[in-house]
Amino acid sequence: MSNSQESVHKVNFAPPRGFAATFKSHAKETLFPDDPFKQFKNEKRPIKKAVQYFVPIFEWLPKYNLKLFRYDLLAGITITSLAIPQGISYAKLGDIPPVVGLYSSFVPPLIYAIFGSSKHIAIGTVAAPSLLLAATIREKVSPDAEPKLYLSLFFTATLIAGIFQSVLGFLRLGIVMDFLSHSTIVGFMSGTAILICLQQLKGFFGLTKFTTKTDVISVLHAVFKYREEWRWESAVVGLIFLAFLLFTRYLKKRNPKLFWVSAIAPMVTVVVGGLFAYLARGENHGIPIVGHLNRGINPLSIKDLNFESQYLPVTLKAGILTGILAMAEGIAIGRSFAILKNYQTDGNKEMIAFGMMNIAGSLTSCYLTTAPFSKSAVNFNAGCRTAMSNIVMAIIMMLTLLLLAPLFSYIPLVALSAIIMTAMFGLIDYEEAYRLFKVDKFDFCICMAAFFGVTFITMDVGLLMSVGLAILRALLYVARPATCKLGNMPDSSLYCDIGQYPVATGIPGILILKLGSPIYFANCSYLKERIMRWIGDEADITNANVNEVEHLLLDIGGVSTIDMTGIETLQELRRTLEINGIKMGIVNPRMAVMEKMILSEFVDKVGRESFYMSIDEAVEACRFWLQESNVSKNDFSVHPTVV
Repeated sequence: MSNSQESVHKVNFAPPRGFAATFKSHAKETLFPDDPFKQFKNEKRPIKKAVQYFVPIFEWLPKYNLKLFRYDLLAGITITSLAIPQGISYAKLGDIPPVVGLYSSFVPPLIYAIFGSSKHIAIGTVAAPSLLLAATIREKVSPDAEPKLYLSLFFTATLIAGIFQSVLGFLRLGIVMDFLSHSTIVGFMSGTAILICLQQLKGFFGLTKFTTKTDVISVLHAVFKYREEWRWESAVVGLIFLAFLLFTRYLKKRNPKLFWVSAIAPMVTVVVGGLFAYLARGENHGIPIVGHLNRGINPLSIKDLNFESQYLPVTLKAGILTGILAMAEGIAIGRSFAILKNYQTDGNKEMIAFGMMNIAGSLTSCYLTTAPFSKSAVNFNAGCRTAMSNIVMAIIMMLTLLLLAPLFSYIPLVALSAIIMTAMFGLIDYEEAYRLFKVDKFDFCICMAAFFGVTFITMDVGLLMSVGLAILRALLYVARPATCKLGNMPDSSLYCDIGQYPVATGIPGILILKLGSPIYFANCSYLKERIMRWIGDEADITNANVNEVEHLLLDIGGVSTIDMTGIETLQELRRTLEINGIKMGIVNPRMAVMEKMILSEFVDKVGRESFYMSIDEAVEACRFWLQESNVSKNDFSVHPTVV
């Protein structure tokens, strides 16, 4: 190639890195994208720093002071007023003793305060995992026929969920959580919320018989099937409590400073409902109550864990499904508050913290806990500063269990139903579903798959349907990657998508295409066919061989990796183009792609002169070749060869 054709910048054809270096780089990006070991470099006391990293309480507790405690004390008291009614309500939702819900707001918050990295989330039980645990375990054991076995399987599933969460955190496998897309969570939570609301009709009408199935049709069928058990007294009391709770939510929405009114409303409902049921002897008038609650802190439940082979598949399924769901919700909520306060939470450390608290909880009569949005939002709005608010809540809950637990035995079940329904209304996010429909129809379909799967089939099937559809979408993106034709913007050296910028113009005789995804075996055939179609379309535009394509430039700066099938496809494409008199150039290959091209001898076959640093330099080189070609054609026409 002549000097006038040489690029200003040389393409780097350095020898490829060794396997160890490549593996280390890929492993670091996959497992340690946040580079957690960076902070230990040049550290005089690395052991202390490591302890603070893995046990965050040792980092913030030495700096803690009375000023911070004032805020955390208020926040802790506020979230306890929400934790008591929610704990009892969600335990009843799972068909386990109500006191277990109170136990679950004592030990797990203490463990999270030690290992957790979020300053603002509050730990407690959640409606969706409670219902999913119950629905899964009920497939094998009835809570009415075998209550002790049913409860032991709850604890076992919680232990499995904790182990699963911890393992994912220790192995830095947070990537697993990425398969639960935002659309999936929106659809799943909305469907679950509607399902839970309908199930609360059992408490509203004072029913004693009900279905164990979780789909909408079965629930509604059960409500009307047992209509002879309907009690108007229970329905009236429930509507009064529901109206009160909805009014407090309306006040908070109108004036965010009144968040505390909505926060203490469930506790007020519990207290007023308990007094009413006690004084009016509500149980004698068709208003069922919670029943006796044992005084005392969490008893050990190690002996209650059940690993018998006949129950293990059910507990594994329940533990893994609810563990993933609880992690996704908790991590997402923690990150949202961290963004508002300009600090970072470590997703993998959060997994470990959730896992440790659920392991400890399963051994102390607690069931699955995470970070409920309602309680965490109250904690945030109450002005909490650190995880000390969880410790305050745990201490108050301990005092409640020791001194006040029996007083909650008179709470009407209909009051708990009203509390649950009010909380669920906030999870039906129809505005977000509409936004998904406007922005991305496929995302909307993923959302609806979760929603209708949960409401009309089962919760686990709905979740799997949505995740499967999301994975299918990802595979379609890989199998059918986007390509675009680039043109030159007027009076500049910029090259942009002609479809997006109509003012960009093509270069006569040169076709520039941009590839924006990895080149794998799954998309190689499509890419080759699409490129040939681009060339065919270009010939049609230029009216049959007038300024037809003589140079094809492939901008692969967006191609992060390539496999052997991809390299073979590029070689086949080059041979096909040569037969048709078209030269192929490669623009801006990334290091990982270039290394494979060198190792496969693709560079030697194509020639180093066919690689360019930028589109502008590649176009200049192609123009030089076109000029040389035109000169040769003119010379041939003036001096034809004589045979």
